[in-house]
Amino acid sequence: MSYPKIAIIGLGYVGLPLAVAFAKKYPVVGFDINQSRVDELNSGTDHTLEVSGKDLKEALTNNDSPAMKLSTESNDMKEATIFIVTVPTPTDKNRQPVLTPLIRASETIGSILKDGDIVIYESTVYPGVTEEVCVPVLEQFSGKTFNRDFFAGYSPERINPGDKEHTITTILKVTSGSTPEIAKRVDDLYASIITAGTHLATSIKVAEAAKVIENSQRDINIAFVNELSKIFRLLDIDTNDVLEAAATKWNFIKFSPGLVGGHCIGVDPYYLAQKALEVGYNPEIILSGRRINDGMGKYVASEVIKLMLNKETKIKNGKALVLGVTFKENCPDTRNTKAIDVIEELKKYNMDVDVCDPWADKQEVKTLFDIDLLRCEDLKLTYDTIILAVSHNEFLNLDFEALKNDNAVIFDVKSFLPTDKIDGRL
Repeated sequence: MSYPKIAIIGLGYVGLPLAVAFAKKYPVVGFDINQSRVDELNSGTDHTLEVSGKDLKEALTNNDSPAMKLSTESNDMKEATIFIVTVPTPTDKNRQPVLTPLIRASETIGSILKDGDIVIYESTVYPGVTEEVCVPVLEQFSGKTFNRDFFAGYSPERINPGDKEHTITTILKVTSGSTPEIAKRVDDLYASIITAGTHLATSIKVAEAAKVIENSQRDINIAFVNELSKIFRLLDIDTNDVLEAAATKWNFIKFSPGLVGGHCIGVDPYYLAQKALEVGYNPEIILSGRRINDGMGKYVASEVIKLMLNKETKIKNGKALVLGVTFKENCPDTRNTKAIDVIEELKKYNMDVDVCDPWADKQEVKTLFDIDLLRCEDLKLTYDTIILAVSHNEFLNLDFEALKNDNAVIFDVKSFLPTDKIDGRL
């Protein structure tokens, strides 16, 4: 029986788990432009922790079928008949979508595209990007005609970094294709590895739109409870107590206030907003939610300063400890982290800020943020304020009393610590 050869372009949080999952049934080539990333993976290590060393080594040395090959050479993908693009789609400093990685990946694929090949995109985009932006690039670089010589599909990624329960094969997958026949082939391909099943969307644009609204919905709901937190703090009511009480109603959906970062929830709404603006509609709720969530780091810092003023705690030249710099708990991913906003705002008050995180990569944090990261065992000083920004499990074992100066303020962004240990929380 002849199996399709699959090429995965982009070996990050999305591409690597996908490549390993497909490699259990099909010959796979994983491609990435980052040589150090490919070298790391070929050594059997994944610093993102999305794939275990055991699973990675098994995929690389599988004796039952051709082993997965990882490379930075586009020629190694020449024999592939299915190309799956899993590159990042970030926003720039003005919150505009950056499609450059997607376009570059399409150029690379276009240069080696053959008749009958299928190119499937998983990267987050606004509706229309696959057929209006990527396909023309494929046509230009291949000299071939779309839906005659080659075909396309879109199947939005649903990776949840750090989640070991909802893994790639256990999350239902949305699929789509550029013709009914191709859509069925794309759906069958994913159905062969996704145990949770698939949902075949009616078009590529529908699948693209489904992706951006999934995370936009979460963003808006979190923005709502973040706004509630601001209101309830003014009313001297504990937000978490309110949410616990409201959650006793059967149809209440419980979200928690906090810092909203990461590559999905903090980014996807801007993609949908951009497309809405292009067609003449001002997306008020989506952008309002983004404004609230983007401002939460500054808000947390200002609330901490208020508490310090009330306790007559040293602020100027005072020592602050921020616990956590990743975008979420028990995960090494620092993409679009909003803990940085808290840190930068505290520095504006001339505070000396230390940052502790047992999960983040020290070199990555130094390169991205110019922060010399501490581990829990490195904490030897005492502080005027301690802010728990990320609820890593390791922080439950810290001796907060030993880390506090007199009149120190402890603020819990995540409602993670016992209330008798803190001075405030969202």
